[in-house]
Amino acid sequence: MTARILVTGGAGFLGSHLCDRLLAEGHDVLCLDNLFTGSKDNIRHLLGHPRFEFIRHDIINPIYLEVDEIYNLACPASPVHYQVNPIKTIKTSVMGAINTLGLGKRVHAKILQASTSEVYGDPETHPQPEAYWGRVNPIGIRSCYDEGKRAAECLMMDYHRQNGVAIKIVRIFNTYGPRMAPDDGRVVSNFIVQALRGEDLTLYGDGTQTRSFCYVDDLIDGLIRMMDSPPEFIGPVNMGNPTEFTIRELAEAVLRLTGAPGKIVPRPLPQDDPTQRQPDITLARSRLNWEPRIPLEAGLRQTIRYFESINDQRGPGL
Repeated sequence: MTARILVTGGAGFLGSHLCDRLLAEGHDVLCLDNLFTGSKDNIRHLLGHPRFEFIRHDIINPIYLEVDEIYNLACPASPVHYQVNPIKTIKTSVMGAINTLGLGKRVHAKILQASTSEVYGDPETHPQPEAYWGRVNPIGIRSCYDEGKRAAECLMMDYHRQNGVAIKIVRIFNTYGPRMAPDDGRVVSNFIVQALRGEDLTLYGDGTQTRSFCYVDDLIDGLIRMMDSPPEFIGPVNMGNPTEFTIRELAEAVLRLTGAPGKIVPRPLPQDDPTQRQPDITLARSRLNWEPRIPLEAGLRQTIRYFESINDQRGPGL
């Protein structure tokens, strides 16, 4: 059945791919973004689509629309971007949740909250199940994002319990793919951009810290499955790739796939950078029949091709 769907943060990396999928499924899509980290380039191919509407708006402020579903993806998601203005970051998570929940309450729309693996902080439990409460530094340089997302989950649950708002909560682990911003500071884009520039790859720490990388197409499939799941299943549910890689292994794969001549150069590890990050996706497998299907090397090839195309358009400086 066709729905009218609001995607906050819709011009961002994940949001733009979600808009693509929802339009392909026949829905009407309202894409809301203040373009702080999102880009019109990500949605330019959609601007003439008869079922697509772009709204430039900051979700920190209320908005009044008629919609059936809301995907709340609005928030800077990379350390480089969310630490530029940490007060703005936490306001986006908290006020953004309040405003989307207020909208959902008024028009009886179902809301999916894009939460994050960062709610687990630097975990003592490995891999991380949804029942783990996390180990987060509440006054560190990452806390504007970590605690903002934790507060947003709290708001989602309280609006659900107190006001009956239909909600879904997804905790997203490291996702990568085309339309990542070249300057977002995330490890996949950092390595690819450095390799294509012929630079050495900057490795923070000794490279033994681990991450689990999920290709964007798999993640978008998971978000839609969660939104369409039975109303009693609200989450939170982990979404990410349970296959774990060290950061050094990722760097070596990027050098191999790009054929770049650079070396891997170690740098000090940033404050509160987690040493291990791997999702337990048992719940997603059992309740949503979802798991990632695209191997890391195949996803990296697609992502490298995207950054090569940017290089062609903008010149060698990306």
